[in-house]
Formats: sequence, C-alpha cells, structure tokens
Amino acid sequence: VQLQASGGGLVQAGASLRLSCTRSGGTIGSLEMGWFRQAPGKEREFVAAIRWNGVSIFYVDSVKGRFTISRDNAKNTMYLQMNSLKPEDTADYYCAATPKFGSETYYYTEASYDYWGQGTQVTVSS
Repeated sequence: VQLQASGGGLVQAGASLRLSCTRSGGTIGSLEMGWFRQAPGKEREFVAAIRWNGVSIFYVDSVKGRFTISRDNAKNTMYLQMNSLKPEDTADYYCAATPKFGSETYYYTEASYDYWGQGTQVTVSS
C-alpha cells in the first residue's frame, strides 16, 4: 500500500489548509485511515482518524472544532480540512492506514497502522 500525502504549506495563523492522502495502485475502501503529526523536537501524535465507511470519526481534543477528516473512497483519497490554524499546529503531517480495526483507542495509537505516507509540512506563522 502506497500513500501519498500532499497539501501542506506556509500560512498565517487563522488561515486554512486542506491535506490530501491518496493511495496509488489500489483502493482505500477497506482501510481504516488516520492523520498523525510530528512537531520539531516532539514525538509523533495522533490528530484524527476515520473508519472505512466514514461513519466513525475521532479527533484529538486540540483540533476538535477546527479540523475535519473525510474520505472519498471513489477517489481513493482521504482529506484533512484544517481551519483556524494556530502556530502550535506547525508540524509534519503523516497519513496512515490499516486493514484492521478495533475500539476507539485503537485508532489513536501509532502502532495500530501498517502503512504510512511521507510527511507533508505545515507551518503556521503568528
């Protein structure tokens, strides 16, 4: 499974960005998917996850109300719409996927995911 993340950039605080994660050479329809981020000097952390059918969605508290995760299985693409960006959102953002599923906390855990895309850098200036 090859995942390609894109859409990062340099923006000012309060701006919006939309990240995309596309699978090449296959479909995402059966995959549980998520976004993680890693800020400079920090460990990678969970941001959001979406189950294969888009019904169950999970967010880290710090992005609730500002970020929206979604997926278009027909386009083999997952999205992360990021609004009201803050300097503390600055990080490399990674998309991840797994064919396995579990309870809610399963999706918060980096080790639950089998496939990872390369990072896309998001920088938010104050």
